[in-house]
Amino acid sequence: MNPFDFLKNTQAIKEQSQKFQEELEQITAEGSSGGRMVTITMNGRFEMKGIKLDPICVDNRDVKMLEDLIVAAHNNAIQNVQEQIKNKSSSLLGGLDLGSLGL
Repeated sequence: MNPFDFLKNTQAIKEQSQKFQEELEQITAEGSSGGRMVTITMNGRFEMKGIKLDPICVDNRDVKMLEDLIVAAHNNAIQNVQEQIKNKSSSLLGGLDLGSLGL
């Protein structure tokens, strides 16, 4: 790619990037653990938007298990958000594989 062509398209790239950032807020993904005893909802900016706990897992005698389930559900939600971002960004980047770049 000619570097001068790239510079000419900087504004368009900036606009696409800004639009993509706005779209990240619209992405919603859930992650769960323990057979859906813990479910976390997260947006594309990796902000936790909600948590649902099955009453069966709220036992003050086993707080450690609940903590582990929350962490596992959170990590699952992150993986689901990353997958959605990868799918959206591939169209923006024209199929460029960010994984090959270590991203």
